[in-house]
Amino acid sequence: MTETTTGATRATTPTAIQMSGVTVEFADPLGGTKQVLKGIDLTVPAGQFIALVGKSGCGKTTLLNMVAALVRPTTGTVTVGGETPKAARRNLGFMLARDALLPWRTAQGNVEYGLELRGVPKQERRETARRWLEAVHLGGSERLWPWQLSQGMRQRVALARTWALDPDVLLMDEPFAALDVTTRVAVQEEFLRLWQSEQHKTVIFVTHDLGEAIALADRVVLLGEGRVLYDVEVGLERPRDLQTVAGEPRYQEIYNQLRSSI
Repeated sequence: MTETTTGATRATTPTAIQMSGVTVEFADPLGGTKQVLKGIDLTVPAGQFIALVGKSGCGKTTLLNMVAALVRPTTGTVTVGGETPKAARRNLGFMLARDALLPWRTAQGNVEYGLELRGVPKQERRETARRWLEAVHLGGSERLWPWQLSQGMRQRVALARTWALDPDVLLMDEPFAALDVTTRVAVQEEFLRLWQSEQHKTVIFVTHDLGEAIALADRVVLLGEGRVLYDVEVGLERPRDLQTVAGEPRYQEIYNQLRSSI
């Protein structure tokens, strides 16, 4: 079932990600194949925040990895900004459940790392790293090592590192799942503040948490057994207050509609 409330907007907004007839098969231990994704058709307009939800093994991370050019479709096509995923990698940013900070680099050094790999001059990358650490309220923590940071601070460094690269598309695989409840809400608010304050980047956000998906995203896609079961426009106004959004009637309507399928 698909519920769409912004079809006209999609038609006039450039497409960031397009999947057409996508099937993904992996070899199984018995010598056969297992279909992980089956006939996926999905269009993501530029600037949209889309959340993928569903049970473990439903294909969420495989779909994300296709956009990242880590998995190739068995059949069908995937384009990112009109290019193949591999060609579009320079325009992608990644954020995972584990921060993956380099232990031999300071907070600032970790934020600089991607810029360094891209050949950004030293002074420019230092200024960029400091600006983004300030943006996530870690000004003054530039010289701290990862072991000196709390888990929430580490995830903020990872957020700054991702944002510093100025990607067109953010790929996020349960980025807040490893945090305790209080810290998770704080980092979610930090991320949403950054996303809402800029020209919106396209976000593909994988989560098991339906409430998180509705609270953060413009659109929620529920996957089941490799297929799209529901595709729902959230329709909640922005900016959003994560402390109160669960009380909105529209939030509760979507939650009740989808929760039995997760």
